[in-house]
Amino acid sequence: MAAPQTTSPVTLHVNGVAHHKEFDHRTTVLDALREHLGLTGAKKGCDHAQCGACTVLVDGRRANSCLLLAVAHDGAEITTVEGLAEGDALHPLQEAFLERDGFQCGYCTPGQLCSAVGMIAEADEGAPSHVTPLAAPPGAPVPLSPDEIRERMSGNLCRCGAYVNIVAAIGDVAR
Repeated sequence: MAAPQTTSPVTLHVNGVAHHKEFDHRTTVLDALREHLGLTGAKKGCDHAQCGACTVLVDGRRANSCLLLAVAHDGAEITTVEGLAEGDALHPLQEAFLERDGFQCGYCTPGQLCSAVGMIAEADEGAPSHVTPLAAPPGAPVPLSPDEIRERMSGNLCRCGAYVNIVAAIGDVAR
Protein backbone atom coordinates (compact mmCIF):
# COMPACT_ATOMS: atom_id res chain seq x y z
CA MET A 1 0.00 0.00 0.00
CA ALA A 2 1.37 3.41 -0.98
CA ALA A 3 2.01 6.01 1.67
CA PRO A 4 -0.70 8.68 1.81
CA GLN A 5 0.08 11.96 0.10
CA THR A 6 0.81 14.63 2.69
CA THR A 7 1.50 17.62 0.43
CA SER A 8 -0.26 19.24 -2.50
CA PRO A 9 0.59 21.98 -4.99
CA VAL A 10 -1.27 25.18 -4.18
CA THR A 11 -1.52 28.58 -5.83
CA LEU A 12 -2.24 31.48 -3.51
CA HIS A 13 -2.74 34.91 -5.06
CA VAL A 14 -1.37 37.15 -2.32
CA ASN A 15 -1.51 40.92 -2.70
CA GLY A 16 -1.90 40.50 -6.45
CA VAL A 17 1.01 38.06 -6.92
CA ALA A 18 0.52 34.35 -7.68
CA HIS A 19 2.59 32.05 -5.48
CA HIS A 20 2.88 28.41 -6.56
CA LYS A 21 4.04 26.26 -3.65
CA GLU A 22 3.86 22.71 -2.36
CA PHE A 23 2.21 22.77 1.07
CA ASP A 24 1.82 20.15 3.75
CA HIS A 25 -1.91 19.52 4.16
CA ARG A 26 -1.72 20.82 7.73
CA THR A 27 -0.24 24.21 6.79
CA THR A 28 -2.53 27.10 7.66
CA VAL A 29 -2.84 30.19 5.50
CA LEU A 30 -1.20 32.12 8.34
CA ASP A 31 1.84 29.83 8.36
CA ALA A 32 1.99 29.85 4.56
CA LEU A 33 2.07 33.65 4.59
CA ARG A 34 4.60 34.01 7.39
CA GLU A 35 6.88 31.00 6.97
CA HIS A 36 6.74 30.31 3.24
CA LEU A 37 6.10 33.71 1.68
CA GLY A 38 7.89 35.96 4.19
CA LEU A 39 4.83 38.15 4.81
CA THR A 40 4.91 38.70 8.56
CA GLY A 41 2.19 41.36 8.87
CA ALA A 42 -0.51 38.92 9.97
CA LYS A 43 0.37 37.83 13.48
CA LYS A 44 -0.01 34.57 15.34
CA GLY A 45 -1.84 35.54 18.49
CA CYS A 46 -4.01 32.85 20.00
CA ASP A 47 -3.96 30.29 17.14
CA HIS A 48 -7.68 29.67 17.86
CA ALA A 49 -9.34 32.52 15.89
CA GLN A 50 -10.30 34.34 19.06
CA CYS A 51 -8.02 37.39 18.94
CA GLY A 52 -8.10 38.54 15.29
CA ALA A 53 -4.35 39.26 15.06
CA CYS A 54 -4.16 36.97 12.00
CA THR A 55 -7.05 38.59 10.10
CA VAL A 56 -6.57 38.86 6.33
CA LEU A 57 -8.96 39.30 3.42
CA VAL A 58 -9.77 36.12 1.49
CA ASP A 59 -11.62 36.76 -1.74
CA GLY A 60 -12.57 40.15 -0.30
CA ARG A 61 -13.94 38.82 3.00
CA ARG A 62 -12.17 39.08 6.32
CA ALA A 63 -11.02 35.78 7.77
CA ASN A 64 -8.88 34.45 10.60
CA SER A 65 -5.98 32.93 8.70
CA CYS A 66 -4.85 30.76 11.63
CA LEU A 67 -7.75 28.35 11.04
CA LEU A 68 -7.72 28.25 7.23
CA LEU A 69 -5.84 25.44 5.55
CA ALA A 70 -3.74 26.60 2.62
CA VAL A 71 -4.67 23.56 0.50
CA ALA A 72 -8.36 24.43 0.90
CA HIS A 73 -7.70 27.92 -0.50
CA ASP A 74 -6.00 26.98 -3.75
CA GLY A 75 -6.64 29.85 -6.15
CA ALA A 76 -7.87 32.23 -3.46
CA GLU A 77 -7.17 35.97 -3.60
CA ILE A 78 -5.60 36.93 -0.28
CA THR A 79 -4.88 40.47 0.85
CA THR A 80 -2.63 41.05 3.84
CA VAL A 81 -1.77 44.32 5.55
CA GLU A 82 1.25 44.51 3.25
CA GLY A 83 -1.13 44.67 0.29
CA LEU A 84 -3.40 47.47 1.54
CA ALA A 85 -1.15 50.34 0.51
CA GLU A 86 -0.69 51.25 -3.14
CA GLY A 87 3.04 51.79 -3.52
CA ASP A 88 4.09 54.53 -1.13
CA ALA A 89 0.49 55.72 -0.67
CA LEU A 90 -0.97 54.27 2.51
CA HIS A 91 -4.52 52.93 2.56
CA PRO A 92 -6.93 55.51 4.06
CA LEU A 93 -7.34 53.30 7.15
CA GLN A 94 -3.59 53.15 7.64
CA GLU A 95 -3.49 56.96 7.45
CA ALA A 96 -6.37 57.24 9.90
CA PHE A 97 -4.73 54.83 12.37
CA LEU A 98 -1.61 57.02 12.28
CA GLU A 99 -3.58 60.26 12.67
CA ARG A 100 -5.76 58.92 15.49
CA ASP A 101 -2.99 56.91 17.21
CA GLY A 102 -5.06 53.77 16.70
CA PHE A 103 -2.26 51.52 17.84
CA GLN A 104 0.15 51.23 20.72
CA CYS A 105 2.42 48.20 20.58
CA GLY A 106 1.22 47.51 17.02
CA TYR A 107 0.89 43.75 17.36
CA CYS A 108 -2.85 43.69 16.62
CA THR A 109 -2.75 46.54 14.09
CA PRO A 110 -2.40 44.47 10.88
CA GLY A 111 -5.40 42.34 11.84
CA GLN A 112 -7.36 45.40 12.94
CA LEU A 113 -6.68 47.10 9.59
CA CYS A 114 -7.64 44.09 7.45
CA SER A 115 -10.72 43.49 9.56
CA ALA A 116 -11.75 47.15 9.24
CA VAL A 117 -11.39 47.04 5.44
CA GLY A 118 -13.60 43.95 5.31
CA MET A 119 -16.06 45.35 7.84
CA ILE A 120 -16.57 48.57 5.90
CA ALA A 121 -17.24 46.54 2.74
CA GLU A 122 -19.76 44.34 4.61
CA ALA A 123 -21.62 47.41 5.91
CA ASP A 124 -21.59 48.97 2.43
CA GLU A 125 -23.17 45.75 1.09
CA GLY A 126 -25.94 46.02 3.67
CA ALA A 127 -24.92 43.13 5.94
CA PRO A 128 -26.55 43.80 9.33
CA SER A 129 -24.87 43.28 12.68
CA HIS A 130 -26.34 42.54 16.10
CA VAL A 131 -26.76 46.28 16.76
CA THR A 132 -28.16 47.28 13.36
CA PRO A 133 -31.67 48.68 13.96
CA LEU A 134 -34.42 46.22 13.02
CA ALA A 135 -36.07 49.00 11.01
CA ALA A 136 -33.00 49.33 8.74
CA PRO A 137 -33.93 48.66 5.11
CA PRO A 138 -32.72 45.19 4.05
CA GLY A 139 -29.72 45.33 1.73
CA ALA A 140 -29.18 49.08 2.17
CA PRO A 141 -25.73 50.23 3.31
CA VAL A 142 -25.49 50.24 7.10
CA PRO A 143 -24.24 53.53 8.58
CA LEU A 144 -21.21 52.85 10.73
CA SER A 145 -21.94 54.48 14.07
CA PRO A 146 -19.45 53.94 16.90
CA ASP A 147 -21.73 51.17 18.24
CA GLU A 148 -21.77 49.45 14.81
CA ILE A 149 -18.00 49.70 14.55
CA ARG A 150 -17.45 48.32 18.06
CA GLU A 151 -19.81 45.40 17.41
CA ARG A 152 -18.36 44.57 14.01
CA MET A 153 -14.76 44.80 15.25
CA SER A 154 -15.41 42.81 18.44
CA GLY A 155 -13.45 39.82 17.10
CA ASN A 156 -10.24 41.85 17.02
CA LEU A 157 -8.65 42.29 20.43
CA CYS A 158 -6.16 44.98 21.44
CA ARG A 159 -4.34 44.17 24.65
CA CYS A 160 -3.08 47.76 24.89
CA GLY A 161 -6.64 49.09 24.93
CA ALA A 162 -6.46 51.45 21.94
CA TYR A 163 -10.12 50.78 21.15
CA VAL A 164 -11.31 54.38 21.43
CA ASN A 165 -8.76 55.51 18.85
CA ILE A 166 -9.36 52.48 16.61
CA VAL A 167 -13.11 53.20 16.52
CA ALA A 168 -12.42 56.89 15.80
CA ALA A 169 -10.00 56.04 12.98
CA ILE A 170 -12.45 53.65 11.34
CA GLY A 171 -15.25 56.19 11.77
CA ASP A 172 -13.15 58.83 9.99
CA VAL A 173 -12.75 56.58 6.95
CA ALA A 174 -16.29 55.22 6.95
CA ARG A 175 -17.85 58.70 6.76
